[in-house]
Amino acid sequence: MARASKPAAKKPAAKAAPKRTSGASSKIAKTQIIDLVADRTSLNKKQAGDAVATMLDAIVSALKGGQTVGLPGLGTLSVAQTAARTGVRPGTSERITIPAGKKVRFKVASTLKGTL
Repeated sequence: MARASKPAAKKPAAKAAPKRTSGASSKIAKTQIIDLVADRTSLNKKQAGDAVATMLDAIVSALKGGQTVGLPGLGTLSVAQTAARTGVRPGTSERITIPAGKKVRFKVASTLKGTL
């Protein structure tokens, strides 16, 4: 007679520890910022979303207009001109000219820098 085997006892699934990564790979999304604003103010999520979107639009518009944007306790955003320069195309080692352009610079506020 064949013996019926006992079913193996199931082990409780081990919960994976949350991944802790350093620096740039762990970021807060816009929706999370909206949730934080809604939680810390008397605004609902729609109003908080509108407020965050309006603030971001104002920052982008100011930067496009060449203005500097100061965010107290965080830092300063500004637009800087970059000069034309010679570069090397990866893979082919061909010399190329990179045209002049603009980039956004960020200078961290000393208060934030001191607390990091």
